[in-house]
Amino acid sequence: MSIDIACGELAFVDLTFPGLESLPAAGEERHAGDFLRSAGGGAITAIGAARLGLSSALASPIGADAEGDFLRATLAAEGVRWAGRTVARTAVTAVLPADGDRAMATFDPGEQLTAAELAAVEPRAVVVSLPRLRLAPPGALLYATVSDADARAVAEGVAFAGVDRARVLLVNEREALLMSGAADAGDAARRLAELAPRVVVTRGPWGAIELAGGELYEARALPFRAVDTTGAGDLFTAAYAWADLSGAGPLERLRWAVVYASLSVRVSTAVAGAVTLDVLFEEGARHGLERPAWHRSVAIEEEAR
Repeated sequence: MSIDIACGELAFVDLTFPGLESLPAAGEERHAGDFLRSAGGGAITAIGAARLGLSSALASPIGADAEGDFLRATLAAEGVRWAGRTVARTAVTAVLPADGDRAMATFDPGEQLTAAELAAVEPRAVVVSLPRLRLAPPGALLYATVSDADARAVAEGVAFAGVDRARVLLVNEREALLMSGAADAGDAARRLAELAPRVVVTRGPWGAIELAGGELYEARALPFRAVDTTGAGDLFTAAYAWADLSGAGPLERLRWAVVYASLSVRVSTAVAGAVTLDVLFEEGARHGLERPAWHRSVAIEEEAR
């Protein structure tokens, strides 16, 4: 059975230590206020998309260990289809949020998804990073994301096959500046437009910009105090894809994605911050966003039945 969107990025288990007053320096110990375990990596985008009403899948190897059992159970509870294979160990990240940002330490066993695993779910759209673009099924809409390592590679002259197939390139401001050599986000978006027809640059507490059809759009973030910014970019991607697949225009899809990412930083862990569609609409209304026309139409049709 085909699905709306598949995330082709490695899933992690995030081990979060909220409540730190500051990050420990070498040789120091700091005490956290809590300890939380949650789905991370590609699972964040897949879960966010599912909570927004898309049929969603995660294509990622997951370990035959306790962390893998936790991930599989979490995905099943969220209605996310898992497309992958069982490997020896699951990737894990320790997350230390402090001072509105966070530090992370990661164990990655080095397993990768395959093109066959991604194609098995027959996705209408795929979220995948630059090195994995070549794995996307022909005909699927591509939402191309960028990691820190990807940005450094582009800056060093590496060309990733398949970027020209991407529907949109989604990159954070620091990575955009590094990749383009530009001095500001707007100039970076224009330079990166040589790679993809649309470029979105996320700017953290300042929101995001999008260059589409030669026009630059901007959406401002909501003024929430950041408790944990982990996964905000992943949830931005999920909401952007949801709005885009639903037929939203450039500014509308950008604004909804910014609202969704802004809401996520209010609590610890990305999954806890991934709100449902009803909550997103309620919060959007508080900040001047009307319920999208396509959802109003669906609601009217359902009431008529």
